[in-house]
Amino acid sequence: MTETALTVHQTSRPHGFPTPAHFSFVESPVPRPTPGTALVEGLYWSVDPYHREMMDGDFALHAPLEGRTVGRVVESRDPALAEGDIVGHRQGWRTHAVVTPDEVHRLPRFDGVPLSAHLSILGGTGLTAYVGLTRIAELRAGQDLFVSAAAGGVGTATGRLARLMDAGRLVGSAGTAAKAAYLTEHVGYDEVFDYHAGPTADLLAEAAPDGIDLYVDNVGGEHLEAAISSLRDRGRIVRVGTIAQYNATGAPYALRNLPDIVEKSLRMEGFLVRDYYPLQQELYEFVVPHLQSGRVTLDETVVEGFDGIVDAFLGMLRGENRGKMIVRAAAAGQG
Repeated sequence: MTETALTVHQTSRPHGFPTPAHFSFVESPVPRPTPGTALVEGLYWSVDPYHREMMDGDFALHAPLEGRTVGRVVESRDPALAEGDIVGHRQGWRTHAVVTPDEVHRLPRFDGVPLSAHLSILGGTGLTAYVGLTRIAELRAGQDLFVSAAAGGVGTATGRLARLMDAGRLVGSAGTAAKAAYLTEHVGYDEVFDYHAGPTADLLAEAAPDGIDLYVDNVGGEHLEAAISSLRDRGRIVRVGTIAQYNATGAPYALRNLPDIVEKSLRMEGFLVRDYYPLQQELYEFVVPHLQSGRVTLDETVVEGFDGIVDAFLGMLRGENRGKMIVRAAAAGQG
C-alpha cells in the first residue's frame, strides 16, 4: 500500500461549465484507523451529474468531495470490518478513507460480475432506474417509454431494465449519432434520435408517432416539454435530473404546455434514490442472473487512475461517456 493519500477538493464555485481550475489534488500521509474504525483503499469511484449541481453550494470548499466509492478494507480496528472486505461508502473523491462500520456497506461478490457493476447497474445508478420504473412509473408490459439522456448511466440502465420488464416501444434521445446507434444496437432501444438534429418535440413525434405512456426525465427543459406533448392520457413522468440546467447561466427553460398535465391527467413525480435503499436486494435478485447469463451487459466508460477523476467528471458533463462513467484505481485490475 502506498504511503501517500490523495484527495480532490473543490477550490471555487463555477459560473457555467466547471474547469480543472475549480479543483485541486491534495496529498497527505495515509491515515491510520483508530479503535472502532477501518481504513479503506479505493478501487472504483463514481462521478455523477448531481456533483455539478452540488458544486454550486452543497460541496464545502477546500474539503474532499462526496461521492460513491467501492474499496477494500486494508487495515481494521473494529471486529465488524475484516481486512479484505469489499465495501461501498460515500466519502468520495479520495484514495483512502477511515470509516466506521455504520458508514459502509459490505458489497456481495457475484460470480462473473465485475466490482464496477456496484457503481453502475447494481449501484445507485441502476437502483435509480429500477425505482423509477417499478415504484414511480409502475411500468407495465407493453407500455411505451421515452428516456432522455439515454446514453448516460441512468439512461442505459433504464433501457436494460425496461427490456427485462417487457416494455413496448422504447425511445431515447442522445447527443450524437454514434450514441444513438449504440443504444439501438446493444442496449435494446427501438429508436433513438440525436437531439441536436432539430426541435426535440418534432424529433420525438417522429420517433413515437403514436405517443408514449411513460417518460423518464434526466434532462428537463425542452425534453420535458416535448414529452408532455407526446404523453397519452394518464401518462407518467419520472423526474430523475435536470442536466439541461446544471451549467446554464441564464433563466431556466419555461415550459409552455403545463396545462396539458391537467388536460391529460398526467402524473409527474421526482424522488431521491436514498429513500429506496431497502430495495437494493430486490435489484440484485432481478438483475444479477441476467448479468451472469449475458443477457445484460455493463454499459460503462472506465477511466484508469485516480489522477484522472477530474477529467472523467468534466468529460461526463461534456457527454463523453457511454453508460456510467467510472474511475478505476490502477491497482484494481479488472475485478
